[in-house]
Amino acid sequence: MRLFVALALPDNIRWQLRVLSGGLVGANRWVPPENLHITLRFLGEVDGRDAHYVDAALAGIRAPRFSLRLKGVDAFTSGQRVKAVYAGVEKQPALQHLHDKVESAVVRAGLAPDGQKYTPHVTLTRPKDTPLNKLQHYLAEHSLFKTEPFEVTHFTLYSSEMGSEQSVYTALRSYALSVPAGAIEAAAERGGTL
Repeated sequence: MRLFVALALPDNIRWQLRVLSGGLVGANRWVPPENLHITLRFLGEVDGRDAHYVDAALAGIRAPRFSLRLKGVDAFTSGQRVKAVYAGVEKQPALQHLHDKVESAVVRAGLAPDGQKYTPHVTLTRPKDTPLNKLQHYLAEHSLFKTEPFEVTHFTLYSSEMGSEQSVYTALRSYALSVPAGAIEAAAERGGTL
């Protein structure tokens, strides 16, 4: 199985991202809204036994819920080649903390360390033959892009299968993040619930 761990995006955020899906030369295929996500860790091909170990390790993660906001648009490039265009993620220490816990859990489950610097993002497209000047124009045009904040309440283990047009992602299991202790007391004082 080809697996990855990611944060699903709420529907309203996926729809906000649709305004970015067009207007770039060479970008003929944009990631469909249902596939938009923030990867925490790409695992690659994993056999059933290792997938079980990964699931057990991920289930043991304890981390608090947090808010995120997508902000700005950028690209991964290699020389003159554009590898991917993405929406950025506003800096959030709790996201880095969760990523580090996921990385540690995956390594404990027996997979090799990732070894790359974590750059949280939402991939929008992997264009073919996009000239860098056209990319710069697209990035400048969308430089002020920003979503409203959204609450991250869980993370998910997905499988990925190649479809005829796009990859098909299937959520295998979600892992809940905890409500911060201070939020529980604050809600109780207000006489409400979370």
